[in-house]
Amino acid sequence: MKKMRVIQVGVGGFGGYRRERMRECGLFELVAAYDLNREALARCQTEDGAKPAASFAELLATPDVEALIISTGGKFHAEQAIQGAEKGLHIFVEKPLCSTPAEVKALIEIQKKKGIVIGVGHGDHRHDAVSQTIKTIIEKGELGTIATFEKTTAHNGGMHIKPGDWRGDADKNPGGMLFQCGVHALHELMFYFGPVAEVSCMMRYDVHTTQTADVALCHLKFKSGLIGTLNAYHVTPYRHTFNILGTKANLYRDERFFDEGAILQIQRTHLDGKKEVKETVPVTGKSDNCGNLRSFYDAVRNGGTPYPSLIDGALAVQVVFAAEESARTGKIVAVPSL
Repeated sequence: MKKMRVIQVGVGGFGGYRRERMRECGLFELVAAYDLNREALARCQTEDGAKPAASFAELLATPDVEALIISTGGKFHAEQAIQGAEKGLHIFVEKPLCSTPAEVKALIEIQKKKGIVIGVGHGDHRHDAVSQTIKTIIEKGELGTIATFEKTTAHNGGMHIKPGDWRGDADKNPGGMLFQCGVHALHELMFYFGPVAEVSCMMRYDVHTTQTADVALCHLKFKSGLIGTLNAYHVTPYRHTFNILGTKANLYRDERFFDEGAILQIQRTHLDGKKEVKETVPVTGKSDNCGNLRSFYDAVRNGGTPYPSLIDGALAVQVVFAAEESARTGKIVAVPSL
């Protein structure tokens, strides 16, 4: 297949991971790159042969390229995506998609106006073996009627936020950890359960010194009628857990620290007094860490919608915006339709 010639802004940190995945899938040629971190930019030139740009404007002026890869901080995503789209470039942008409802609207409008593809990075449950195993268990009815779920996403990254960091900017990091990592949790929840209809949330801001929420406790109601909890903290040790509670069985996912993988267990209901033990669930299939990039490439080359798409990304941040409004007003807030 003919490689797609692309440019990238943000090539260190998670941008480095994204570059690794582009090399792994072999579908992209990274032509030029820009990053404020000159060392990261130099590594990118060595590893990918990308020409360093002196500014984002210079990067966008690179001739004969098809797409812009955005791996910067969340506060920059919308502005950079819109500028790239105005140039007629297809866009692949990491989560969280953007920081405000106005940015969601602007991104949807520019995609329609320019007829471009916008794909979203990070969590990709359609190509994740654990997520697919969970979805199969749900669809086969092994859990019975799902009563509720409990999901927690937490790490101590909030303790490392420095002055000037976008993660400490209340205007660009709504909901704190709920915005930073909660969007990944929301993508997963909607992969299994569909769109969220309403949210009720309480937030706490006084645990650490940043202006963003340190703790977010959310009650979610889905359009299907399912209700459950999503909790997000960035001032505690690493913890990512997901419990789905059903009439026939409970399913537990414990995500271990980074490369340690996930533990998946099922606990079946007994009505005869027997002990309801937890059994390990074998994960079937194989994950494709390049799945979202392949999907983006295919949508650009052959038409259709990538997964995750612009709308997938927008649906997640819309819940975050509604949660922050709920925490501020003390009311249940409907999640706006797109």
